[in-house]
Amino acid sequence: MASNYYEVLGVSKSASAAEIKSAYRKLALKWHPDRNKDAGAEAKFKEINQAYEVLSDTSKKQTYDQVGHTNFTDRGGNNASGGAYGNPFTYTYTTSSSGNPFEGVDGFSDPFEIFEQFFGFGNSRGNRRPHQVYQLTISFDEAVTGIEKTVQIEGQTKTIKIPAGIDSGNRIRFSDFDVMINVAKSDIFKRERQDIYVEFPLSITTAVLGGVVTVPSLDGGGVQIKVKPGTQPNSALRLAGKGLPYPNSKRRGDEYVIFKVKIPEKVTGRQKQILEELDA
Repeated sequence: MASNYYEVLGVSKSASAAEIKSAYRKLALKWHPDRNKDAGAEAKFKEINQAYEVLSDTSKKQTYDQVGHTNFTDRGGNNASGGAYGNPFTYTYTTSSSGNPFEGVDGFSDPFEIFEQFFGFGNSRGNRRPHQVYQLTISFDEAVTGIEKTVQIEGQTKTIKIPAGIDSGNRIRFSDFDVMINVAKSDIFKRERQDIYVEFPLSITTAVLGGVVTVPSLDGGGVQIKVKPGTQPNSALRLAGKGLPYPNSKRRGDEYVIFKVKIPEKVTGRQKQILEELDA
């Protein structure tokens, strides 16, 4: 178990603000309870957010470095890396009327709110009215490009602006309600956060000799790539920056092409002879 917040985020004490931010982004996505169903995911997610809340704040970080982990966390109340806390993603209503429902538990902010602010979802902290959560399903293509949806909520017509790159489980917060997004699966791509994977059938001739093929892409136009001679079955090619965009960011994930070599079920006598010569 990590003994301090630097170890929680996997950075050194001399890490820059950008390095701390990058480490948080990776870990928060990995351990978010809506994505990670491991028994300890919620506790880990909370610990990651606590570490980021401290190390991303110059004043808090300075105090933390001066007094040490134990003294710092003791000042916050109960054990900062444990204790029970409610998960606002699992309830229909947030019923706290006095502000942050996590305040007073261990001296730290709502970990889900930190997450939402970091990735551009939700509004700033402050007193909350009870929030009803509505679910909205969008297509995979709509998640790629972003979209505005007009829906009826609480008897009123609302326009929901959904940023490009949003994923299932992401929640958009409004003043008096939340919208939980569900993204339908693609018929072509398999999604892993902002990265996409596509299986591409490759003839045995192209696999052996190499060549140029056109693989599917998110823009629908396809991408021409070179297949090197001797490509093995299930080998992968990475297309950097061809994945989904990160919400409210210029960054994009990657596309991975998995080559599936097609083995002919029947061959002619001449083809058999050629294959036997190759095997010699």
